[in-house]
Amino acid sequence: MRNMSLRCILICVVLSSLSCVKSDLELGFYDKSCPTAEKMIFDYVKQHVPNAPSLAAALLRMHFHDCFVRGCDASVLIDSTRKHHAEKSALPNQSLRGFDFLDRVKSLVEAECPGVVSCADIIALVARDSVVAIGGPYWNVPTGRRDGLISRSSEASKELPAPTFDLTALRSSFSSKGLNLKDLLVLSGAHTIGVTHCQPFSDRLYNFTGRGDEDPSLDSFYAANLRKNKCRTPKDTTTIVEMDPGSFRTFDLGYYKHLLQRRGLFRSDAALATDAATKSAIIQLVNSPLEVFFKEFGLSMEKMGRIEVKTGSAGEIRKNCAVVNV
Repeated sequence: MRNMSLRCILICVVLSSLSCVKSDLELGFYDKSCPTAEKMIFDYVKQHVPNAPSLAAALLRMHFHDCFVRGCDASVLIDSTRKHHAEKSALPNQSLRGFDFLDRVKSLVEAECPGVVSCADIIALVARDSVVAIGGPYWNVPTGRRDGLISRSSEASKELPAPTFDLTALRSSFSSKGLNLKDLLVLSGAHTIGVTHCQPFSDRLYNFTGRGDEDPSLDSFYAANLRKNKCRTPKDTTTIVEMDPGSFRTFDLGYYKHLLQRRGLFRSDAALATDAATKSAIIQLVNSPLEVFFKEFGLSMEKMGRIEVKTGSAGEIRKNCAVVNV
């Protein structure tokens, strides 16, 4: 009996110590340690992003690519070295933009509160504030993330969903991160402000089955227009193509309307409209007020921002977002 009581006491002590170490994200995490941090970040974004609105999509994509590899821990910002290939060097990340912008934000915050605000939280806050700056939805960003110590190119290549994924692969990818079909559908809506190069979808225009044909699921008029005015050769690697032509600078429902017209650029986009359940959900979104999409997008973004976060004493607060502290 005495041994059992002793074991119970030991278990309680261990659980108590674990609860002290493990904390969670919370709104206003820096209210006492760096009370001006979130306003400084918002003001900087509000000042600069409207002058370069394409940055909003780039910074939002950065947040997504960060969270899908090792969780939202800013591992995507770490530089490669001669002996080590970090996430930045992975093929899906070679087109990422916004690193300099995030470095400038980090420098501002470091000058005010050295060693307090993580790069991971800066990515999350800047992504939200950038979308708001171009008239998109607002969502809560609980903070308290800490920065990761590891960044591997091989993991980014493996974990990030590819533009060639079908719906089964997309669902599996998102499910592995704790995200469901609804999250997949509304987060894909970020493509409303997205741009891409021709390479990720050129096979749909020129060589879908290896016989010099186009993808029959892509609207033929749209495909012909892309070949004539955008991706004039199968090897084009420089031309920029809007994912929501006509309103790619506006956070709206245009992307979903294009999907219903069979004009999604990526196979992964088109896959959303070929499944009965997701197509029905898209139709419902398109026929609803814009505020419905905004609300659902915000909820899924907050959920994504919690993927495998490091809190408490895990990780570190990087002084320089591109380099792990020495």
